[in-house]
Amino acid sequence: MNEKVYEIDLSKMTPREANETIIKMAPKYDKIILKNPHAMHYLIAGLVEEVDIEVDGSAGYFIGTMNDKASIKVNGNVGWFGGDNMTGGKLLIEGSAGDGVGQGIYGGEIIVKKDVGARTGEIMKKGTIIIGGNSGFMTGIFMMGGRIVVLGDLGRDVGESIIRGVIYVLGEVESLGKNAKLVDVTDEDKKELKSLLRKHDFNLNNYDKFRKIIPKSKRPFYGK
Repeated sequence: MNEKVYEIDLSKMTPREANETIIKMAPKYDKIILKNPHAMHYLIAGLVEEVDIEVDGSAGYFIGTMNDKASIKVNGNVGWFGGDNMTGGKLLIEGSAGDGVGQGIYGGEIIVKKDVGARTGEIMKKGTIIIGGNSGFMTGIFMMGGRIVVLGDLGRDVGESIIRGVIYVLGEVESLGKNAKLVDVTDEDKKELKSLLRKHDFNLNNYDKFRKIIPKSKRPFYGK
């Protein structure tokens, strides 16, 4: 069975027109290719269809916000809040991303091959975020669940006010935020990381150098 592919030229569309066209065509095709995105903001917002979408270039703010089932690939960089409030699906960014990647996600997977800005995974509840490069300050701030994996370095105040969840890091950690502590990974952690990273084409030779950041307390704001 041949894959049904539809191309959309975004060069003369507004974000509203682009998203209306994507939502209309998603049930009819296996794959949608977005041409000439020119870093358009708010692309692929609120999509609930199970469809592959490829952005042939870079995207602006809030790419894939509230995505539920779509598998999105961006062949460039993205602006702030990539994958904001996703509930499922996948967002793969081949380049770098701005601040707030994976803000508030409830599920799904976000993979950024290069560096990202600040506040990665802020108030995320579930799901997985993988960063192939560095992640800026306050990664995992107010994190409520899920996992973040950073293959580069972490900036200052990592895990600020973290409640649940885990942040794995292969590189250096500038400083920890309130309620965050840095501990060694277990053999089970290494096994989980190896399976996860190989699934997304990150082939590492050594998993022993990983460490993880977890909450000091489950109730940090309620007395001593």
